[in-house]
Amino acid sequence: MTGARISGIVALVVACLLWGTTGTAATLLPDDVSPLAIGAATMGLGGVLLFLTAPRMSTRVLRDPVARRWAALGALGVVVYPLAFYTGMDLVGVAVGNVVALGSGPVFTALLEWLVERERLSARWLVSTALAVLGIVLLALGRDEGGEASSPGAAVLGVAVALLAGLAYALYTYASSRAIRSGQPSRGVMGGMFGLGALPLLVVLLVAGAPLLQSWGSVGLTAYLVIGPMFVAYLLFGVGLRSVRSSTATTITLLEPVFATVLAVLVVGERLSAVGWAGFGLVLVGLAVLVTARRDAAERARS
Repeated sequence: MTGARISGIVALVVACLLWGTTGTAATLLPDDVSPLAIGAATMGLGGVLLFLTAPRMSTRVLRDPVARRWAALGALGVVVYPLAFYTGMDLVGVAVGNVVALGSGPVFTALLEWLVERERLSARWLVSTALAVLGIVLLALGRDEGGEASSPGAAVLGVAVALLAGLAYALYTYASSRAIRSGQPSRGVMGGMFGLGALPLLVVLLVAGAPLLQSWGSVGLTAYLVIGPMFVAYLLFGVGLRSVRSSTATTITLLEPVFATVLAVLVVGERLSAVGWAGFGLVLVGLAVLVTARRDAAERARS
């Protein structure tokens, strides 16, 4: 495995660690703050920051005909993802919302690669992704969210909205990967794509975001969500996409529900059953299969 690939994987893992805090942070906000406001603030304000930290590179991406097409397509996913992600968690719970959205991401990304590039899905990728997805399903089954259970109708709607989030996540992951592969720097691609997506999200924030300003605590939590899980994490995400395929990246990001579960157990006090810990282990095994497969392939290529 090359140094660049190792650095890319490390960057993705740290991004997952930051993303894993979003559910816990969102639950600490006042009840009258809507999931739409949380999503719009997180990726709307974060998108503006990404653009402003690299305005020249971001503008260059938007002026390049090829990169602009991919950035615009990815921006559609940027708009849909946070609104669907936080709404799904609000309807069906943090664990299941994370499981469905992040678990479906690798499937949608691989399908996009197959549809657009006719990229053949390897057996190793299928095995590693299947193990990881099964693991996060067991994580959801093994977690005690507490509180009242969702009604069947709300649960079905929540799963559907979380699936939409998974598709949107796959869309902007794949689109940003293609823009980077066109020769543009990752910071410029992230800034251009998220900057475009921020525009409609800021409109949503103006309409629904007033409750976020009701206390310094809510302002502080919102600032954390913007700077940590959004701004810093997506800079790292762009670094990872330089050397890791989008389908592999979305499989690695299945660590996010694992980190979210560990944080919930250690900080929030949620309990994890034996089934949940088994799922935890399966995610790690699936990722080990994926990384080992990449290392073996590289070693065979050198021999």
